[in-house]
Amino acid sequence: MELIETVAGLAAWADQVRAGGHRLGLVPTMGALHAGHRSLVERAVAECDAVVVTVFVNPLQFDDGADLAAYPRTLARDVETAGAAGASAVFAPTVAEMYPGYPAPPVTTVTVSGPARQLEGAFRPGHFDGVATVVAKLFAAAGRCRAYFGEKDYQQLLVVRRLAADLCLPVEVVGCPTVREPDGLALSSRNVHLTSEQRARATVLHRALCQGAAAAAAGERRPEVVCRTVAGVLASEPAVSVDYVAVVDPGTLTVPETLAGSVRLLVAARIGDVRLIDNLGATVGAAHSDPLDGLPVLALRGA
Repeated sequence: MELIETVAGLAAWADQVRAGGHRLGLVPTMGALHAGHRSLVERAVAECDAVVVTVFVNPLQFDDGADLAAYPRTLARDVETAGAAGASAVFAPTVAEMYPGYPAPPVTTVTVSGPARQLEGAFRPGHFDGVATVVAKLFAAAGRCRAYFGEKDYQQLLVVRRLAADLCLPVEVVGCPTVREPDGLALSSRNVHLTSEQRARATVLHRALCQGAAAAAAGERRPEVVCRTVAGVLASEPAVSVDYVAVVDPGTLTVPETLAGSVRLLVAARIGDVRLIDNLGATVGAAHSDPLDGLPVLALRGA
C-alpha cells in the first residue's frame, strides 16, 4: 500500500501504472470508509490492475462550516480499509495541496447545470460545483482510468458522468449498487452521527422508497401519486423532517408527466441534525420484488 500526498505524486504513480500496460481504477471518497466504499474498491480491484482510493474532505462542496468541521476524518483506518480491500495506493492530499491559497477561493472552478440544479442542487446551492471541481482535478491528475461511484449518491453519479462527457475527460465512470444494512438503511458516513433511536427511525427512508417503487411496479403512472405514497410512509415517523421526495427519469432527473419504463425515486430527510439521502430504481408495471435482492447487504458480506 502506497500513501500519496501530492497531485504530482498521483500523476506520476498513475503514469507508471499505465506505462506497464495496466488498467487503472480510481475510487474517489471523502474518507470515513465503510462497507459501501469497500464494495467500490473491491469492484475496481476485480476490473482493474491497480486501484487508487482518494481520501479528501472537499471544502468546496460544503455550504455549512459546521457540517464540514464535523465530517469524520479517519485516515489511518481508511488506509487500512483500502489496503484490505485490495487497493494499491491511497491519495490523501491536504486542502492546501488541492487548493493552493485556501481559504481564498480558487480562481478556476467548474460550474455545472442540467441534472445538478434540482433536488440536492436546490437544497445545497453550489454543492455540485464543488463536487465537479474536485472530481475534475482528480480526473486530470489520474488520467485515463475507470472511476467508481456509488448509486447511493445517484444525482452525484449523473453529474460526474456528464462532467466527464462534456469535458472529454478520458475516464469511464462506473456506477455501483448501494450497500445497505440488513434492515435496508443505506450506508453513509453520516450514519455515525445518529443516536441508536435515530438509527432505528432512519429505516423509514428505505421503507418509504420501497412502497413508492411497489406502487410504480403495480402500474401507477402518476408521479404525484407515487410521491404521495412515499411521503405518507415518511409521515408515519414524526422524528423525520422531509426535504424532498421525487420520482424522475433516471437519466435526466426530470419529472415526466406520465411514468413509464424505468424511473428513479429519491428522498432527502433530516433526523435531528443529520441529513440523509437515499434512492431506489423501479420499473413501471413490472412485477415487484424485494428491493434488496441482488444488492450488496452487510449481512451477506460477512461484515
